[in-house]
Amino acid sequence: MQLTVRPLAIDTFRENTLLLSRDCRALRPERLAGVRKVEIQVGGRTLLAAVVICDDPALVGPGEAGLTQPAFRRLGVAAGTPVHVAPAPPPAGAAALRAKIGGATLTDVQIGDVIHDLAEHRWSDMEISAFLVACASFMTPEETLALTRAMANAGRRLSWNRPLVADKHCIGGVPGNRTSLIVAPVAAAHGLLTPKTSSRAITSPAGTADTMEVLARVDLDEDEMRAVVERCGGCIVWGGRVNLSPVDDVLISVERPLSLDTPEQMVASILSKKMAAGSTHLLLDLPVGPGAKMRDPEAARHLRKLFEFVADRVGLKVEVVETDGSQPVGRGVGPALEARDVLAVLRGEAGAPADLAEKSVRLAGRLIELDPEVAGGAGAARARELIASGAALRKLEAIAEAQGPSPLAGGLTPGSRVCEIPAARDGTVTGVDCLRIARIARLAGAPTDPGAGLDLLKRRGERVRKGEPLYRLHAEDPADFALACEAAGEDPGFALA
Repeated sequence: MQLTVRPLAIDTFRENTLLLSRDCRALRPERLAGVRKVEIQVGGRTLLAAVVICDDPALVGPGEAGLTQPAFRRLGVAAGTPVHVAPAPPPAGAAALRAKIGGATLTDVQIGDVIHDLAEHRWSDMEISAFLVACASFMTPEETLALTRAMANAGRRLSWNRPLVADKHCIGGVPGNRTSLIVAPVAAAHGLLTPKTSSRAITSPAGTADTMEVLARVDLDEDEMRAVVERCGGCIVWGGRVNLSPVDDVLISVERPLSLDTPEQMVASILSKKMAAGSTHLLLDLPVGPGAKMRDPEAARHLRKLFEFVADRVGLKVEVVETDGSQPVGRGVGPALEARDVLAVLRGEAGAPADLAEKSVRLAGRLIELDPEVAGGAGAARARELIASGAALRKLEAIAEAQGPSPLAGGLTPGSRVCEIPAARDGTVTGVDCLRIARIARLAGAPTDPGAGLDLLKRRGERVRKGEPLYRLHAEDPADFALACEAAGEDPGFALA
């Protein structure tokens, strides 16, 4: 069934979608009843797409294959190119999906089939959801190991030809906490190769890549990334552009709306990307606290052991550090405000957030101690020396210069719409709800508006008087500003006693 490609100005996000005219004779729509997807073939390439029947001849003609933006981009052909379109055979991983729903333990081959299907966009979001829910109900450590390996092998695999390639990662869940932007340049300034690939925010007010983008360009391709690392000994880039473990992005896009974040999926997600990035040694920050992802020490221990089990078998040296996740780290929550805090620490400013500085020194010290020339316990002192001397700041500036200027216009300027959220009564701050703080910052527009977010003025244990501000809220969009102020007024996320 030959049709000619017609690109459509329709963005279906991740989904490959084919618009087919109801009057199409080459592939009659009635033949597609009960068919979930079609196969589009051209020049040895195959793309699977969902079908939408169109009654508007101005949008797609009877002899045309109307491709939405993701499908047209992935197929990689010019408009008017002839393509072959036919009903797609069932995906190879369909049997594995049914088995997992039934409670079976999947083999390495079955998990490989699933990941291959996901990498080829053969599954619908409904099928991905079913797989994730089934895995959340029951998944063995061996399945997690197989999933990690398959995900790492589904995209690009970087190699640095060095015996020690260091990285640091946090499992997330704590607002602020932008230690990676301090730890990476400290480690690189010491001489460790530190090619840091980071993620953008999905449900948080800022990811490491979002905050770094305030200072420099982060969407580097592999060649550009390698050039920066060769020049500076490190980088801080967005991993999505380098196509590392692309199946992880597919899974995350379905996991987050379902609020699924199981230990097994977390381990496979993080370790597959670190394997693909070419890391040999990983320092993992695992915050524990009532508002963090790991809410108690027992859950944290289970996760730590699972990380160690999988990492050991894939040849990755991992050290897990449990940290305080009971409240945000630093004062800023949102890309520009977090970048401000990072620079304040690296510049040694008097008002720099002490908690962010101390945590960063502790983590950077652990990375530095990977150097066989550094004595055990001496890493933190070396990290402080590199910050105090300005070497870490100069390294971050060199990395930023090599990566290129930020595409964002606002720089470090906070959002122009400002309101202060006051304490409802006198008291002592007994708790800060990380989830609530993150939600309010996102309502304010972070990370879409880099200057949006919260500037925290009080911390747990501090006294506060009625009417005194707990934090300052910044936004640019008037609707976001009103919504965030309303949410903060209803529940500011601070507990007083």
